[in-house]
Amino acid sequence: MTTQTATAEKTAEKTARQTAAKTTEKTGARTDEAAALIGDARERIDALDDRIIGLVQERMAVSAVIQEARISSGGRRVNLNREMEVLGHYRDALGKPGTAIAMTVLELCRGRI
Repeated sequence: MTTQTATAEKTAEKTARQTAAKTTEKTGARTDEAAALIGDARERIDALDDRIIGLVQERMAVSAVIQEARISSGGRRVNLNREMEVLGHYRDALGKPGTAIAMTVLELCRGRI
């Protein structure tokens, strides 16, 4: 084996170790197969998050229409009975953490007009 070949092999091994370390650091996986699976799943999660954000933004817009109609007719901006229904719906569907999610959604949707 020539010195150049040995140096190239050492460089390739070092690069492979660095790549594996980055894969482990980025995904927490210990194998390339697991890292690939995690990478694919994270892409799906990112796409789902984008959809969720879009739906929340759409909900905010619809809520603004409702609030505007309610206020212009002499009503209050917020309907507490309706908010309790929303809280119950999220809680029933998602358990106790659903209540926190609903509270955040309601907070995002209040007072946007």
